[in-house]
Amino acid sequence: MTRSRPTPPAAKTTPKPAGKSARPAPDPRGAKGAAPQGRIMLATPARMDPEALVPALRAALATGLVGCVRMDMPGASETDIRRAADILRPVCHEADVALVLAEHFRLVAQLGLDGTEVAGRGVRLRDVRAAIGPDAIMGVACGASRHNGMSAAEAGADYVLFRPFKLEGSLGDGTEADLDLFEWWAEMIETPVVAEGGIGAMEVHALAACADFVIPAAGVWDRDIAAEIIALNAIMDEEEAEDDEADEG
Repeated sequence: MTRSRPTPPAAKTTPKPAGKSARPAPDPRGAKGAAPQGRIMLATPARMDPEALVPALRAALATGLVGCVRMDMPGASETDIRRAADILRPVCHEADVALVLAEHFRLVAQLGLDGTEVAGRGVRLRDVRAAIGPDAIMGVACGASRHNGMSAAEAGADYVLFRPFKLEGSLGDGTEADLDLFEWWAEMIETPVVAEGGIGAMEVHALAACADFVIPAAGVWDRDIAAEIIALNAIMDEEEAEDDEADEG
């Protein structure tokens, strides 16, 4: 049986509902009665020119199917991170889409970003929460570790991410996140779960009923990104509808 799907985290431009915390609740996320949104999360190319990325990002966000954008800048200087944030933040916020920064959580508040995604090992999540504030998004990447995912959820993660996803030929040694992990998570844990790593149409077919969000493979930025997002989201909607019909039967 499929669980109710969370709505994506809102960007800071979204008014906070009266009497509610701006930080997304585990499930469902966002305000009740909100318009349905997609289940696609985007990760920027690791080596990017933020100005050159803007047209593709605008096209992607214009679909209304992107729930969140993660800014990935491994090895970048603080100057480059600040420049990228200043360019990409207004694009995301104009579309009412959250922009989170991978790893550099201490810059989140300074840059006016909506949150961070950190590795589940080697960082104290209470320190992350203290740095980004109570209303910011805290995502935690947990590799393929069920234990690390549960620990992150218990520590208040707003979402847990498993990667790399391996649909077929998984080694089964804990280095790859296979479908069984996502199916177990969907059945047992309320915290939203994100799948990343080689995600294309075939993987989305498999993950639709058990992953709350998926991050398409990096090649999506080199193609018609809006068409790719629409197609992947349609697969998720179709597969989930079929699963719901099977449950009702």
